[in-house]
Amino acid sequence: MPQIVQIKALINQPLSKVWELWNNPEDVKHWNAASPDWHTTFAENDLRDNGKFKYRMEAKDGSFGFDFSGIYDTITPFQFIEYTLDDGRKVKTYFEVNDEDLTEINTEFETEEVNSIEMQRTGWQAILDNFKKYVERK
Repeated sequence: MPQIVQIKALINQPLSKVWELWNNPEDVKHWNAASPDWHTTFAENDLRDNGKFKYRMEAKDGSFGFDFSGIYDTITPFQFIEYTLDDGRKVKTYFEVNDEDLTEINTEFETEEVNSIEMQRTGWQAILDNFKKYVERK
């Protein structure tokens, strides 16, 4: 039975910039990795209700790769994204303005059965931390 795990980040940039860089496929390729030895080689994103997204994640040494993909259930621009992964798990991401130039992202995801919950939490948080670094540098 999947559990719900929550991760979050406080980003020192306005919501409009955070939203754009979160959803633009070309930007996703720059930040979507859980560790320095992984990268996203392909990204497509049809950001609308029932739209599809697909990110190809691969080890830089070519030893392993997988598609992270699903269908959007609900999009509320600049506030909320909910999607269902191809394996049926649900993910919800909330975007909140804490100050004019401070945006909080909260993501809740259902765990899978293969990797430990802590490994999943660590990987998802590392990706969110990479996003924060990318947005604050750009």
